[in-house]
Formats: sequence, structure tokens, C-alpha cells
Amino acid sequence: MLHLIPKPLHRLAMPIAHAVRHRFRKVFKPRIAGCSVIATDIDGRLLLVRHSYGPAVWSLPGGGVSRGEEPADAVRRELLEETGCALLALELLTVIEDEISGAPHASHIFTGRIDGHPRPDGREVIEARFFPTHSLPEPLSEWSRQRIALWRKGPR
Repeated sequence: MLHLIPKPLHRLAMPIAHAVRHRFRKVFKPRIAGCSVIATDIDGRLLLVRHSYGPAVWSLPGGGVSRGEEPADAVRRELLEETGCALLALELLTVIEDEISGAPHASHIFTGRIDGHPRPDGREVIEARFFPTHSLPEPLSEWSRQRIALWRKGPR
């Protein structure tokens, strides 16, 4: 349904929705689940995105896991929605228990391979690019930096 809203209007609404979601989590502290993917192309370059809301940083693609949705399905859906890319292979790296906006959060971290070129959706994601792992862009979100470090260490 949200795809019916024109992209520029949707982009304008994203920071407001992000702020409302942040306040809701701070007050009600619902247990939430999320997913991120450390996605690489055939050359081993890492896919990073910049969102139209929140801090102006590069991040791993991902998002929320809906009630009743499997985390692997959520990460495939999020990647496709945000970048138009499909995963050829997917593996769970780890699950991290942390907090988002003061609410308990289970973060499912996956690794995967992409065949194709990312196309930002122009709504939630304004830029999506592959980067060589030895030359990642700045600013890189701290959460992404931590997850990439885990990936470099290998599966637990």
C-alpha cells in the first residue's frame, strides 16, 4: 500500500515515522526482532546503504521481522524492497541480543551473496553501493561496524 505514495512524499514522511517509532519504543519497550545482511557480490565487495531517515551513515541492509515471519524471509524481503536485489545464498551468522531505543531487540545477522546491481528504492534507501572490504565508506554506522567485525572473525 505504501508504494502508492509518491517517492518524494514518502521520503519526507520517513524521518517523522522514524521519530515516532523511536519514542514508542522508549516508552513501551516492546520486544522486537530485526535482521541485517552482510551481502557481497561475486567479487567479494560489501553492499551498504544510506537511509532517507535517521543518522546520515552507511549501514547494512535490513529491517524489522514481522510477527510470524521467519528472520531469513524478513532479510530476503527487506533486501529486495530496499535495493531490488535477491540473495543467491543465505546463512545465519549470529543472533545478537541488544537494545534499540531502549527496547529489547533480537538482531539476526545473515551473510549472503547477491548477483546483480543494487537500485535504491528512493523511499527508505537513497543510496546503495558495493564497496571493497578494505575500503569501506565513512561514516559507517557503529552497529554495522560491529557486525562486519563479527563477520570477519567467522561463524561462532
